[in-house]
Amino acid sequence: MEFSIKNGNPEKLRADCLIVGVYEGKKLSDSAKILDDVTEKAISKILKTGDMEGKLATTLVLHHLPNVSADRVMLVGLGKSAEFSDRQYRQCVKAAVKALPKGVASAGFFLTELPIKKSDIQSKVTYFVEVVMDATYRVNAVKEKKPEAATFEKAIIVVAKAENLVAEKAMNRGLAIAQGVNLAKDLGNLPPNICTPTYMGEQAKKLAKEYGFKVEVLDKSQIEKLGMGSFLGVAQGSEEPPRLIVLQHLKGKKNQKPVVLVGKGITFDTGGISLKPGAEMDEMKYDMCGAASVLGTFKAIGEMHLELNVVGIVPTCDNMPSGRALKPGDILTSMSGQTIEVLNTDAEGRLILCDALTYAERFEPSAVVDIATLTGACVIALGHHPSGLFSNHEGLAKELLDAGEKSHDRAWRMPLWEDYQNQLDSNFADMANIGGRAGGSITAACFLSRFTKKYHWAHLDIAGTAWKSGKEKGGTGRPVPLLTTFLVERANQA
Repeated sequence: MEFSIKNGNPEKLRADCLIVGVYEGKKLSDSAKILDDVTEKAISKILKTGDMEGKLATTLVLHHLPNVSADRVMLVGLGKSAEFSDRQYRQCVKAAVKALPKGVASAGFFLTELPIKKSDIQSKVTYFVEVVMDATYRVNAVKEKKPEAATFEKAIIVVAKAENLVAEKAMNRGLAIAQGVNLAKDLGNLPPNICTPTYMGEQAKKLAKEYGFKVEVLDKSQIEKLGMGSFLGVAQGSEEPPRLIVLQHLKGKKNQKPVVLVGKGITFDTGGISLKPGAEMDEMKYDMCGAASVLGTFKAIGEMHLELNVVGIVPTCDNMPSGRALKPGDILTSMSGQTIEVLNTDAEGRLILCDALTYAERFEPSAVVDIATLTGACVIALGHHPSGLFSNHEGLAKELLDAGEKSHDRAWRMPLWEDYQNQLDSNFADMANIGGRAGGSITAACFLSRFTKKYHWAHLDIAGTAWKSGKEKGGTGRPVPLLTTFLVERANQA
């Protein structure tokens, strides 16, 4: 998809289709008014017929209006003007893109002119690019018959001339985030026989080569030398060898302590000996979406040349049942030296993350954020709209919540009270890996908190937000927008 910034009146723009807005009550946006005037009230006449009432995300394509260079004009409903917000704006952009006729290769969008409370041209252009890229995303499927190439390939964003510089920067930022989101989607959507731990390591090396990151991909023997007994305990049941991926984006000052992102990379999760039900088990290929979001975020900040030091750590392996697999009742010794009684082998994400979180200490981080499809309990608590956020530091939690609101990739703060910790008590080890059904997402976070006492830490449980099921099955690329926005704000502060 090609994006460009242009200025000028809508009737003169050369494109296959123009997109302008109509509010409920048949109230025209500014550009729609201009078109209405030059076409001798052609739009007003059509509105009087009742074919378009301005309801949110409805569309109507008009052909060959007089005195207009473009062959088509699309009216997109904006809903009630008093209620028009960022959310409605994103909805109408998506609706317009989805409704473009097949013959449209280029489209001029006159939507950033729409007034939105507490929003500016930078936000509107950034959101626009992200939404268009999302709406035109095609699954990187393994099919003999490939889907037909999309006709729509050029989006023209029309802004006031004085907004050109800001709009260009916003467009590039939106494109960087969208490319990161698309990478995370692609990795998640790949089948687990292709997207293995080895493949994940290869993708990290490709990113490093493209953007100049430092990269290490540690194999099983190197992981053993680090003493990561918890991570290796999960990996031991699979024929696929584990990998520990370490990426470093070092564009900040030399003495600047890095932000560390840790992504759960279970490339397929059967549950191990505590086997999952067969229904929808295919979706457990998405159990590496935390890792995918780290790689996607690195692509985004690499595109931006973000002036910040960022480290990405991805422990990646399969969780399989076999004669060598971890058993309920086994006790593992983590890299930190703490011992863990495994009561359920399907609570494996925390077992690989805890060693990665200990490994993060060596970077003397300013903050550590782990991202994981960790618990079904988080889906029960929050549904599929926000990610669950847990943190041992108020300031870090606020940064992430604010980044979520700003990027429309929201999170919701969950408790991390000491009251929950005793649910992890074990008679035989320092802790158990589960704390029972009550507060399952919270006790999972409490488990991780025992390995993060030396730095400011936050945990994002993305089990409900990383992918969609049903007819729209596929990765969402979340929380790449949240993480990227968080890092951009950190860089601005630095």
